[in-house]
Amino acid sequence: QVQLVESGGGLVQAGGSLRLSCAASGLTFSNYAMGWFRQAPGKEREFVAVVNRVYSTIYADSVKGRFTISRDNAKNTVYLQVNSLKPEDTAVYYCAAASSTSTTKERFPYWGQGTQVTVSS
Repeated sequence: QVQLVESGGGLVQAGGSLRLSCAASGLTFSNYAMGWFRQAPGKEREFVAVVNRVYSTIYADSVKGRFTISRDNAKNTVYLQVNSLKPEDTAVYYCAAASSTSTTKERFPYWGQGTQVTVSS
């Protein structure tokens, strides 16, 4: 079955950086758009970024210029480089896979378990 496993989260001071990774198995990785979403306590899960099969990317306005999504098809892995972190970036970050490019969480059938990112002020 499809498995997505995130890693790389942690506690970081405001202005710091992290690199989140998501290793995929059980699917033909290169055929899928890969996205990152996040969910803060008491809030809905929101779109962060997506990279499609031809490496085109889309970002949420709130992270443009600070976050970078990339993929390595040879390693079946998608990354999210998060820089200039702010306390409002604190959330559980999830990766997800979809058969077509989307920014809507309902269009992603496969999800990881999430990794916590906490940004202290």
